[in-house]
Amino acid sequence: MIISNFDTTKVAIIGPGRLGTSFAYKLGRDKKRVTIYYHDSEVCKAINRDHLNPIHLTKDLADRLGGMENVPRLSPKVYATNDLEYVVENNDFIILAITMNRLPELINYLKPLIDKKAGDTCLISPIKGLISDEIFKELITPSQLINNNLYKVKHKYQVVCVGGPFFDVDIALGNPVCLTVAGKRRIANIVREDLLKFNRKELNTYYNFDVVGVEACGALKNIVANIKGVADSMELGDSIPGTIFARAGVEIRSLSRILGGHFQAFHSQAGVGDLYVTMSSLASKNYRYGKYFYELYTGNPIETNLRVLERIDGMPEGPNTIRNVYKYLEKKNMYSPLFSCAYRIFNEVGNKNAIKDMIIQACQYDKRTREYIGPISRIMYRITPDYWYRRDKDFFA
Repeated sequence: MIISNFDTTKVAIIGPGRLGTSFAYKLGRDKKRVTIYYHDSEVCKAINRDHLNPIHLTKDLADRLGGMENVPRLSPKVYATNDLEYVVENNDFIILAITMNRLPELINYLKPLIDKKAGDTCLISPIKGLISDEIFKELITPSQLINNNLYKVKHKYQVVCVGGPFFDVDIALGNPVCLTVAGKRRIANIVREDLLKFNRKELNTYYNFDVVGVEACGALKNIVANIKGVADSMELGDSIPGTIFARAGVEIRSLSRILGGHFQAFHSQAGVGDLYVTMSSLASKNYRYGKYFYELYTGNPIETNLRVLERIDGMPEGPNTIRNVYKYLEKKNMYSPLFSCAYRIFNEVGNKNAIKDMIIQACQYDKRTREYIGPISRIMYRITPDYWYRRDKDFFA
C-alpha cells in the first residue's frame, strides 16, 4: 500500500449519527472537504439544504446552547450523499461512524468497492463494540472483524482505530478533546498530524500501538457505564462507585488480554480515561441508559429496553455488547462477576430489589480476595492468556 499519496484535504464519513455529525462539524471547521454517506436521500437533502442534521445531535445542541437559533451550521464544505460508490472512490480516508451490529453488513458493501478502487483506502474506526464472529465463534473487535472480512483485499486498505475519552457534543462544539489513535505507526501518524490535529485547543491526539486493547477498553467500559447508571439510581451510598470502577478494571484487563490486546491499554487514556468519563457523566448514552433502565423498569427487560430507547438519541452500544460478551464468558468458563451481573440485570426478568442485591454481590463478594497479581500469575498472564484467568466453575463441576 502506498500511503504517501493519500489526500488529507478530504474525508468521508459513513453514518450521520451523533458521532458522525460531530466529526463533520470538526473537520468542516478545519476546512476539510467532508462527504457524509447516508442511505436515506431525504436526510441527505436536508443536510445539504439546512447544514444541520435533521435526526441526530441537533436537538441536544439546541438544548445546550439555548435554542435552535444558536446551533452552529455545518460547513459549506460538508456534503451528504446516498451514493456509496462515489464516497469510496473519491476519498482516501473513510470514518466508519456506525454501530458494531451494522458493521458486518457495511463491510460486505465496501469490499467490492475497495477492490475495484484505483487507489488505496484508510478506514478509520471509532466504533466501540464487540461481536461474535460467525466463522470462528470468537468475540472480536471492529478492526478484527474488518480484517477478517476484507482479507482478500488486504493490500488495498489499512485500519486505524480512534479511542476516547470523548463525547460527540464536545467534538461538535470545539471543546477540548483528546483522542487515542491506534494502528500501524506510519498511517496512524498521518491521521493524527494531517487529518485531525489542526487546532490543538479543540482536539489533540496520542498514539497507541495496541489497536485491539484500545478497542476492547472502548467497548467494555460501556457495560460498566450501564451498571453505574443503575447503581446511581439506587441508595447505595457514595462509596460503591469506586469499587465498581476498580473491579471493572480487573475484568476489562483480563478480557482485553484474551481478545488479543495488551495489558497496558487499560492504563492509557483510552482505558481508565474513557471509563471514568463514560461511567460518570450524563453526556454518556450508556450511563443514561442504565439510569433510565432502573427508573422505567417493569420487570420485563425487553419492554423496559424499548421504553428507554425512546428517551435516548442514538443507540447505546453497551446492551448489545454485554449479550455478546456473556456468551463468550460462558464459552470460556471465565469468572467475571460484574459483566455477568450486567447481563442478568438487562436481559433477565426480575425486580428492583433483586437488581440491588446483584450489584452488591458482584462488588462485595468477588472470589478474588487480592488486589495484586502474583509473580506466577504475571508469567501465566503473558505466556498463556487463554488459561491463566480464574474459572467461573471448576473443571469438574
